[in-house]
Amino acid sequence: AEPRAFASVRPGHRALRVDVIGRGLAPAALLRDFHRARPEFELDVVTLFDADAAVEAIRSGTVDASFRAVTMTGHRLPDDIEVTRAFDEPVQLLTGPAHALAAARTLTPADLAGHRIWMPGLVPGTEWAAYYDALAAAFGLTIESNGPDFGVEPLLDTIAGSRSLATFVGEQTRLVWLAGHDLRRIAVRNPTPVYPHSLVRHRDNRHPALAALRDHLHDGGGPGHSDDTETWTPAWA
Repeated sequence: AEPRAFASVRPGHRALRVDVIGRGLAPAALLRDFHRARPEFELDVVTLFDADAAVEAIRSGTVDASFRAVTMTGHRLPDDIEVTRAFDEPVQLLTGPAHALAAARTLTPADLAGHRIWMPGLVPGTEWAAYYDALAAAFGLTIESNGPDFGVEPLLDTIAGSRSLATFVGEQTRLVWLAGHDLRRIAVRNPTPVYPHSLVRHRDNRHPALAALRDHLHDGGGPGHSDDTETWTPAWA
């Protein structure tokens, strides 16, 4: 592809283009940390729809890399795509103050059985839907995705005023809510469900900033959690 051929000739003369699932989520925060650590590298951050779109863009050369959960095994990925596990992000339960679990400091996945977990942004066929489908199946959870997805703020409004609805959020997800909402972020432990973020890239990409990003991850630049409790990820991860 022409974009990739151009990058191989003059890789240092354009920004490193990296796809993230959302600008308020953990991979975007990791890229901000990388930019602070290595400001000499110019970054172009984009948000593609899902992992399939990211792999296609990497193969065509329109992006250099992506942070994604990859549901395809190594046997099913294109030969020119390389995937490296970047970091595991713990998943938390988010509730309003009147919810039955709101006073808990920590919960186990088993504690969540029988409670309604509402995630209207789950789109069938995406990697994040596959993750939460597997989580629900593993622990007998009820995850509902009914209703339109109006974005984060309306979701927080609904959760804040509900006695029965909760939702899942990543530990590193940046959330801001009205003071009166009094939302609760509750850690889930024993085991801790973690979302498996991976760095996806083309094997032939020689952009120097991509190598620096890989080194940043290798040196512990990705977010992590401080305890060493047992974790859970889907079998495909």
